[in-house]
Amino acid sequence: MPTWSNWSGRQTASPTAIVSPTSEAEIVDAVAHAVEAGTSVRAVGASHSHSRIAAPDGMLLNLDGWQGVVSADAESQRATVRSGSRIFQLGEPLHEYGLALRNQGDIDKQSIAGATSTGTHGTGPSLQNLSSSVEAVRLVLASGEIASCSPSERPELFELARHSLGGVGLITEVTLGVRPAYRLHERLWKESPDDVFGRIDELIAATRHFEFFWMPQLDACACKTLDETNDPVDDLPDLKLERIGWSHNIISSIRDDKHTEMEYSVPAEHGPACFNEVRAMILRDFPDLEWPLEYRTVRSDDIWISAAGGRETVTISAHQDIGLDDRDLFEACEAIFRRYEGRPHWGKVHYQSGEDLAGLYPRYRDWWRIRDEHDPDGVFVTEDLARLRP
Repeated sequence: MPTWSNWSGRQTASPTAIVSPTSEAEIVDAVAHAVEAGTSVRAVGASHSHSRIAAPDGMLLNLDGWQGVVSADAESQRATVRSGSRIFQLGEPLHEYGLALRNQGDIDKQSIAGATSTGTHGTGPSLQNLSSSVEAVRLVLASGEIASCSPSERPELFELARHSLGGVGLITEVTLGVRPAYRLHERLWKESPDDVFGRIDELIAATRHFEFFWMPQLDACACKTLDETNDPVDDLPDLKLERIGWSHNIISSIRDDKHTEMEYSVPAEHGPACFNEVRAMILRDFPDLEWPLEYRTVRSDDIWISAAGGRETVTISAHQDIGLDDRDLFEACEAIFRRYEGRPHWGKVHYQSGEDLAGLYPRYRDWWRIRDEHDPDGVFVTEDLARLRP
């Protein structure tokens, strides 16, 4: 029997079949076969989610054979890419057109469809998540129709498709708003949490990107800033603490250590208080924790199920080694996050029900209503997605 696991090996499943299409026509055929067989269908890219959002219980479509930039235009600052394209595969091709993604996360292994479907983001108070860069989507519906949607063409379908959780159709192409290529100056340093929060607003406002990892065993913050620069690409004298490069080479980090992760988004004004409460809880109740908390900022957007929807946002991530149980730690963190109006990242661990989520997103029931209109038989609803239905 075929097997699937996410990147860390923590999440596993047994799909009924694995199909590896290399064309849009083959994707249409695969969806048709799933409909005929009465099974669900789920596409995967890097399987980098920590939650079971990508876990297949029916047919699995591996999109590694469906990658690449379809078109890019420097004048309109738009690029269309195939859905299986990994983020790291877009940097150099876009750069050849003099373009770059507006922002990205510090991991670039995800497929572009997976990253936009789960609201993946980077950091920066002026920068929105990847889903907000989506300007048009082409997808295969359960009916077999190949549908194109945008803010002006089938706008309700577009609202779902740009942050789809894989639940409304099988995305084949994504058109992104991009920007002229740019260089970033990275600076790294260590500082105490009290000093960081003594000037947190200043640190966030001073550069394009600011983030830190709090290391509980040291009770210290590993801080990072990235700021746009016109200086040439250069490895500055201290290679570990400072460098300049093109954005796609600077933003991403190598994070190969296997771990599991919970992330919540809270209103920006609650970020410091929420973080410090989680920090105090970890020092008191989990003194042996070796994995860090991560603190980032995200600009608000208008996406129905975006964790930054309608509010300026701080995200706080907790991590645990893949070889250790994470439940007690994550439940303790989630209890605090929920008191601060936290919304969980769709691709990471959380314990919220569909009814819980409906209370966090004003348009959550609308999202499900439109989804059901386009897929009444639930072809794109796995068992794990169904648990999130309100």
